[in-house]
Amino acid sequence: MGRRADIRWIALAGLLLASQGCASPAKRAEADLRKRQAQSHYDLALDHIQNGRLELGLRDLLAAERFDPRDERVQNMLGITYYEKGRAVEGERHLEEALEIRPDYHEARYNLAVLLLRESRWSECIEHSQRLFDDPTFVAPWRALTTRGWCEFKSGNVSEARRLLELSRDYDSGDWSTLLNLGILEADQGNRRQAVALFQQVLSLRPGTGPEAEANYRLGELYASLGERERAVSHLTAALEKAPGGPWGTKSEESLQRLR
Repeated sequence: MGRRADIRWIALAGLLLASQGCASPAKRAEADLRKRQAQSHYDLALDHIQNGRLELGLRDLLAAERFDPRDERVQNMLGITYYEKGRAVEGERHLEEALEIRPDYHEARYNLAVLLLRESRWSECIEHSQRLFDDPTFVAPWRALTTRGWCEFKSGNVSEARRLLELSRDYDSGDWSTLLNLGILEADQGNRRQAVALFQQVLSLRPGTGPEAEANYRLGELYASLGERERAVSHLTAALEKAPGGPWGTKSEESLQRLR
């Protein structure tokens, strides 16, 4: 999706402003009411989603959309929520709609890049990530760099991926996702000691259950490959304790059985 710099849109915007000026008080009052109703449902949806009630959140987001279909925040949250419900096509459509309404909506573009990354659509993810990084008003350029760096790595462009991830670390040395991805890259390239140091840095930041379980699992695998069994068992056990029912806990349990 390219930037829309079409003079017809500028002219049309002027016509819209002119027409709004002629709207009757009753029409303006009705429009204001619909916006307030949309905001009310949007606020309820955020509360539901933040507390893990995705279905109730989606219901209120759809109600907000009915009252104000041109609210880019509603479209963005619909995109996220549909994707979390496993409906990637609807998620992508709503994120694109948010960007259609407001092309400089950074949050929606970043969320779209993440969706494309998770769907293994590397080239499209790279395009959106680069657009974010090129925009000097984007407040978190390291996130764009890390996202693009991972896509470059998965595309086989290891040297470019390393450059981008190291540049991201220069922007924010405390971003755990950058350090984790850089550690995975170094481990993949056989630089095990560098990878160990990076995963240890991830743990020192205490980023939460999922990232800590993954970092511990990867450390356990690295230490096992280095012949340091006790350290391997320690980290694999930590991963299992952190996320016993999650993918990294399951992988760690399997690795522990092989080490016994």
